[in-house]
Amino acid sequence: MIFEETKDGFLLSSDKTKLNVDCIFDFLSNRSYWAKGVPRERVTKSIENSMCFGVYENNKQVGFARIITDMATIGYLGDVFIVEEYRGRGLSKWLMECILKHPELSGLRRWILLTKDAHSLYRKYGFKDIEEPETYMELRNPNVYKK
Repeated sequence: MIFEETKDGFLLSSDKTKLNVDCIFDFLSNRSYWAKGVPRERVTKSIENSMCFGVYENNKQVGFARIITDMATIGYLGDVFIVEEYRGRGLSKWLMECILKHPELSGLRRWILLTKDAHSLYRKYGFKDIEEPETYMELRNPNVYKK
């Protein structure tokens, strides 16, 4: 199911055929703090195996987010970005609103995400600090993309 909305000259779409993988790869590998150095084949594979949302102005990709989900109980929100020159226009808020109201995602029991610097954005949509951190575990390999 393809989800699309327009607002103020921008298009938000879950149609993967519209995604500009070069733009996504460049941002994640070179400009993000969370995926610095990620190989292009990892970005491509992550897109293929996730529900993705792109934000576009005149077919130019200016934003992205992907969801890892079973579409029944849980969703992991990751790789969320608006390119620098388009920030401050409310696009990240619109992206979050659209993701959370997507018909296949609106009934999930749990959403999770990781962020170092966007807590105030996500709190507007109901995200909060982990209530029971003693129940969470992780296996981390932060240097996996460094050779």
